[in-house]
Parts: sequence; C-alpha cells; structure tokens
Amino acid sequence: MKIFKDFERPLPIKDAVVTTGSFDGVHVGHKVILNRLNALARQIGGESVLVTFHPHPRKILYPETAGKELRLISSQREKIELLQKTGLDCLLIVKFTLEFSQLSSIDFIRKILVSKLHTRKVVVGFNHHFGHNREGDYEHLHQLGKYYNFEVEEIPQQDIDNETVSSTKIRQALIEGRIQRANAYLDHFYIIIAELEKTALEIEAGDSKQIYRVLIDEDVKLIPSEGLYAVSINYLGSRFRGMLNIKNKSQLAAPIAQEMNIGLHLFDCPNELHKETVTINFHKRMRDELIFANRQEFDTQLKHDIEEIKNLIY
Repeated sequence: MKIFKDFERPLPIKDAVVTTGSFDGVHVGHKVILNRLNALARQIGGESVLVTFHPHPRKILYPETAGKELRLISSQREKIELLQKTGLDCLLIVKFTLEFSQLSSIDFIRKILVSKLHTRKVVVGFNHHFGHNREGDYEHLHQLGKYYNFEVEEIPQQDIDNETVSSTKIRQALIEGRIQRANAYLDHFYIIIAELEKTALEIEAGDSKQIYRVLIDEDVKLIPSEGLYAVSINYLGSRFRGMLNIKNKSQLAAPIAQEMNIGLHLFDCPNELHKETVTINFHKRMRDELIFANRQEFDTQLKHDIEEIKNLIY
C-alpha cells in the first residue's frame, strides 16, 4: 500500500477509484466499501484510493465539545495496519485544518478528486457527506461526475443482527467492555498497538513471569472499560496468549499510558519483550476487577483465569 501525506505534487496513481472518510476502526461497513473499491479498480486496471483525514475532523471543528470527548477506535498507526490488510492500493492522509474544513464540496471534487487524483470512479457509503458544512452528498457527486467524467456508486449501510454498524456503536461497545460485540462490528479483533515495558512484579502462578506495562502513545485512543481481558499478541509473525488488566476508569489514554495502569501477563512467549512494540488482540472481557483478602485467594483466582483463557484461545 502506497501512503501519501502531500498532494501538492503530482501523485503516481493510475486510474484512481476513490472513496473518502475517516474510516475509524476499519469496521465491516468500511470493508464492504473497500472491497468494492478494490474490485472496481481491478476491472479497469487502476488503483484503489482512500482519502482520509488526520486529525479526526471533530477534533479540529469542535475542540471544546464533541471533539474534546472523542476517543478513536484506531490510532493512525493502527488504522494504517488494518487498511494494509484490506488490499487497498493507495492511502492519502490529508492534514485536516480549519482552513481545509472551509473547502466547499465543489472545490473538493475539482481540486482533489479531479485535479490531483484524476478520478475515474468514486465509491461512497450510505448517507455520505463531504465538504464545508457537509453540504456534498451522493446526488451532488453524481451530478458533478457527469460533468467531470467520473462514475459514482453508493454502497448501502451494513447490518449485523439487524443492527446498523457504525463507529459510534463500536466505541460504545468498547466503553461498556462488550468486546465480542465490538469485534463482530469490526470483523476483526479490536487491537492496541503499543510498546511493552517490563515490570518488577513477579507472579508465581501459571507458567510465565512475563508481566508488562502497556504504553500507548496517542492520547485519542479509546481504552475499554476496567476489567480483565483475554488477549493475544502478534509479535514478529507469531502469536502468544495472555491476559490484560485495565484498572483506570477513565477512557482517556495518557500520552505514554502513565495514568492508564494497563498490565499484560503473557503465558507462552519464549522471549522477553521489554521495549518491544506489539499488536494486542482483544478476544473477550473475562470479569470485573476483584479485591482479594489474601495472597492465596489471588493465586487461586489467577490460576483459574489463566486456565480459562487458555481454553478460550487456542
């Protein structure tokens, strides 16, 4: 996947088939759009292109209201990793500013879709809007497509169990700790890409002493609710099982997770991963935080948790 962050110069993209949007989480609805985008690009021997924005538009447009409280399913690094798995050819990351937000829908089409990308086809999701004050929509695109000689296709909204998928619903599921529901909406594991820091803590129960603190480097990242989670990590092409404990009630990730108190206990990783960056996959929320009367109660519960997670994740 080719990644562009500057569209002032000509972009080496052939017969662009384009979609636009934040694509936070790269959920099942996004994947339907991207699959169609890729299919259309193959049909004409062109390249599929996603035009996305960073920071998230709400962070710039509503910094003291909706943007201030917004937490994202995916950091920019995570979104790039998820998009690479979809087969997307090109990713154009537009720096979203107040100045850019003033761009009208007509100018967005003329200056970016036509002049910069030489777009052949545009694919949009259901009820898609763009441009200043979200004035542009499918009909607007369709009419201007006739003038500028590009085709437009609208993809219907996606449902799971008769419930419409949206990034907002996924965020709410994560805040409530409903990981399996969020994973169903996403059509992949909810992930956190983070650096691990070895702690001095040693736990005798189980078959590993690998206890790490999870360091998150983006302050907009949404962290699920408190509790114990069954997780696995991807590291250098291998997967290892573990449990992750979140103790902070806040959904705000500190810049280096100093206030998060997120602990990771790996079961079967043969190497120490201090200062290594891994992808953490969330499988299931196992239970709430517990208070133990003594070390024996703690050890008994820990052995039970490890066995339960090992049976859950093969």
